[in-house]
Amino acid sequence: MIREFGVVWENSHLFVEGLMNTVVLSLVGAITALVLGSFVAVLLMSSNRGVRLVSKGAVDLMRCVPFLMLAYLVYYGLPSLGLNLDNWSAGLFAIIIYNTAYMAEIMRAIWSRLGRDTIEAATAFGFHGWRLYVRIIFPQIFLAASPMVGNQLIQIIKDTAFLTIIAVPELTHAASSIQAQYFVPFGAFIVAIFVYWGLCMLVEAGVYTVERLAEARR
Repeated sequence: MIREFGVVWENSHLFVEGLMNTVVLSLVGAITALVLGSFVAVLLMSSNRGVRLVSKGAVDLMRCVPFLMLAYLVYYGLPSLGLNLDNWSAGLFAIIIYNTAYMAEIMRAIWSRLGRDTIEAATAFGFHGWRLYVRIIFPQIFLAASPMVGNQLIQIIKDTAFLTIIAVPELTHAASSIQAQYFVPFGAFIVAIFVYWGLCMLVEAGVYTVERLAEARR
């Protein structure tokens, strides 16, 4: 067992590269999905019934597709339509599209619980259009949704492990590469597990900080 961890240490540069890719994929994917999900949430809350139904149908469809299947579709299926992406870009694109639906549903659920009095008061004071969303609605939603967004970010971190199937050099791919070359399954995968655990603890600490901020603003 000690030999296994020694081998992992000797190949730690692969873990560092995998960790950096996992962090970048997760953060860029989550932030982009949150921004796009906010726009989709506006459509989900539209007063136009047709817009609401089409948007809800698209969100529900994406939430029912397994992420692994979507990653396969993006990497292997899109080239048949003339869109060729390298494995890293395909992985990021899949993360963004998949999680936009989840972020949109989180935003919609929080939005539907907002008190109408705050929005009506803001409208009375002259907040309309994008100013109403940016200054009044979304700040309240983001603060209230921080625990759920944090949970989704943790899910994104874990979902990046699926991208090893398209050879994205993320954390699980690094562990698999070391174990395949040196046959040290316990050492390689236990280190990867603890690195994932550390990332998730950082996310939880961030969520706790945002919750404290939200509590202070009440």
